[in-house]
Amino acid sequence: MEPVRTCVGCRSRAPRSSLLRVVAQESELVVDSSAALPGRGAWLHPVDECLDLALKRRAFGRALRVEGPLGTAAIRSQIMRTG
Repeated sequence: MEPVRTCVGCRSRAPRSSLLRVVAQESELVVDSSAALPGRGAWLHPVDECLDLALKRRAFGRALRVEGPLGTAAIRSQIMRTG
């Protein structure tokens, strides 16, 4: 049975393979495609709607336990490529 994670955007549960793992590195959100980068990770559906919801709710800061603004350029470009 595949592990299940919760999307920080829409808050729905989904298999880990259908979500992107996102970590914060130096105040920038980075997609962790290998799920091996150190630190806390947040899971997100690879669609603009979930990213926008997560940013609106400020879910990344809470899930990753970081303060201050986080850059989203890298994650947005990754979603554009996959979507």
